[in-house]
Amino acid sequence: MTTTLTTTPMSEAGHRLPTPADVPGRAGELLASLGERAVLCDLYDAVGASVYHDLAGTGTHEVRELLALVRRIPGPVLDLAAGSGRLTLPLLALGREVTALELSPYMLELLDRRLADAPPALRGRCLPVRADMSDFALGRRFGAIVLGTTTISLLDAEGRQGLYRAVREHLEPGGRFLLSTVDMTATASGPAEVDMEIVTDSGRAYRLFEHWTPDAGSRTVTLFPAVTAATGPVQVCTTTIGVLPAELLEAELAAAGFSVRSRHPLPAVGERHHDVLLETEVTP
Repeated sequence: MTTTLTTTPMSEAGHRLPTPADVPGRAGELLASLGERAVLCDLYDAVGASVYHDLAGTGTHEVRELLALVRRIPGPVLDLAAGSGRLTLPLLALGREVTALELSPYMLELLDRRLADAPPALRGRCLPVRADMSDFALGRRFGAIVLGTTTISLLDAEGRQGLYRAVREHLEPGGRFLLSTVDMTATASGPAEVDMEIVTDSGRAYRLFEHWTPDAGSRTVTLFPAVTAATGPVQVCTTTIGVLPAELLEAELAAAGFSVRSRHPLPAVGERHHDVLLETEVTP
């Protein structure tokens, strides 16, 4: 069962509803060509959550590296922005107690379904919680707090400050805060927009556009069905994500009272995604 906490007021899925004006480049042109047939969805709403979950199951980006760090850290784990459990289930498989914190109720529904199909011993070690990662109070501490998939980029500067405060309050003495972000020093410039087709493990295929120039402060990801019918509605999912370079993140963490213990470059995803996993602790 999911526990719900009072959080900073936000939309139900944690994002404002997208508009066609939010979609730049060729993705925007394709969206415009669909006209009224296009049904635009946020990537974390009732429709988008299922698409995000489908895509998240296609790879193990950063999972192996994160689990290797968690193995060395005793105690329960807090998985922030847990989504449908991309990291939660592997963390549970380590034999740990895991609190899975997520704001989107649609993501939590997917996680609850996955837990219902899991072995009872694994399911019994997980507590899903609906809360905002920038403002939460769980009344307990954790040996490790993790925030993967460069999700910190979804928060603005004020939200990140709230996150740092909450993490400090929930870490055990000597605990670790593990989080990933973009390593701009390793990220190739590349084209402004990438257009690729992705076939997921479920067999569904998507056409994914990512519009981003490294000097921009955000990137826009838009997903269409790889094949669209000649008539009828077409669901299009999009989200705009901030880009937080590792150097800026490390400076913010230092100002918030964290020390970076280690920096782990992550395997590249395509030509433009060079991320880094930071292992941090509260500065003594």
